[in-house]
Amino acid sequence: MNGGDWSDAENDAVVAAYFAMLSDELSGRSYNKAAQNRALQEQIGRSRGSIEFKLSNVSAAFIGLGLPVIKGYRPRFNFQMSLAEAASRWLAQNPEWEIALHNKPKRQFAEPAALFVGIAPTQRNTPPPEEVEQMHRVARRFDVAGRDERNRALGYAGEERVFHHERQILRQNGRDDLARRVRWVSKEDGDGLGYDIASFTTQGCERLIEVKTTNGWERTPFHISRNELEVATERRDDWYLFRLFEFAREPKAFELRPPLEAHVSLTATQFQARFQ
Repeated sequence: MNGGDWSDAENDAVVAAYFAMLSDELSGRSYNKAAQNRALQEQIGRSRGSIEFKLSNVSAAFIGLGLPVIKGYRPRFNFQMSLAEAASRWLAQNPEWEIALHNKPKRQFAEPAALFVGIAPTQRNTPPPEEVEQMHRVARRFDVAGRDERNRALGYAGEERVFHHERQILRQNGRDDLARRVRWVSKEDGDGLGYDIASFTTQGCERLIEVKTTNGWERTPFHISRNELEVATERRDDWYLFRLFEFAREPKAFELRPPLEAHVSLTATQFQARFQ
């Protein structure tokens, strides 16, 4: 059995096996972890225990990459960046995978139930600092926020989910009149208003909701535009950032209110270049 550092080919093999199992899990299909392990043993010559440990490393790398993870492989951190690079290579070679997660055929039934909106990440509920820093390094290295922002199928699905959530909340509180007036403005009017959904509180006050969606964990970074920040400042009493995470499974959510600097660190990631 090989006991040295893992090669790119070995990392590619274990990542491909992980994606295969994850795809089955997300689709509700049965799969056999032991059989996958035996196949990997034959393919790369590593021991069963070494492969199991590496698959748990893959879970941690996937968290950093803003991806869903297999439930049975508890994340093990302090993995090599080469493992995240292998996952990034697989995604580049299979661009349809993430798109397919949110381009599923529409089923004809009632609107989905309202979401449970939990507590936003805070210093008090943060994981160990070394784990958070490793996740941040991976997210920066592979521009996870940018990948989520460019995934139109993910963004559209998240906005649609929040649109139905807002209507359900109002109906549950006896405000059918307001529920009928909720608008998905980014779909109806286009982007550029600084929010995606125009809704209401149960008291009839405006709720201007900017939706940010990820398949990753609650601390996955996200992009926010200058225009969105300006609207958040100008309409501070009405503006809400609605964060959806773990979206490929059962979506979870929390909200942030302006000023956003009280909740997150804002980092400039682009510069405008103009000729003198």
